[in-house]
Amino acid sequence: MSRVKIKDKTFETSMTEAEIKQRVKELAQQMSRDLEGKNPLFLAVLNGAFIFAADLMREMTIPCEISFVKLASYQGTTSTGTIHEVIGINEDLSGRAVVIVEDIVESGLTIKRMMEQIGTRHPASVQVCTLFFKPEQLKEDLKLDYVAFSIPNDFILGYGLDYDQQGRGLKDLYTLVTE
Repeated sequence: MSRVKIKDKTFETSMTEAEIKQRVKELAQQMSRDLEGKNPLFLAVLNGAFIFAADLMREMTIPCEISFVKLASYQGTTSTGTIHEVIGINEDLSGRAVVIVEDIVESGLTIKRMMEQIGTRHPASVQVCTLFFKPEQLKEDLKLDYVAFSIPNDFILGYGLDYDQQGRGLKDLYTLVTE
């Protein structure tokens, strides 16, 4: 296992890029079967989900579209609990199959807020796809349709996830080391 230092914290490899990409491919195959004939619109949540969304799109075998939204709730290693919309949804969602693509679901507050906003725009369906899910942290009653990995309540970075805007470009997933 390799270690990296980001700012004042040390992280250790917890999952390789190959493991992540294999699971993303499996997820895309399942989604392609489930959403066949629906031309889904993926709404990727920036900044964290951009790498996951790109890899997921490349593995999809059906026509689909992508757009991006930006919601902010983090400062450093902890969620503030308050969600701010920075970039909103510009697409017409009426009658569309919409898939929210998130890097990580913890409390569920971000996804719940997004689903409420999307629901007012009359989509045919709204599904949630997340790369990582921390079931111990969930505070909202949510249905997550596609979960790549359920993980413990550790602070992670890499593969799009960051610590104070650093480490997103790391290819593997790293977990904070408590020293």
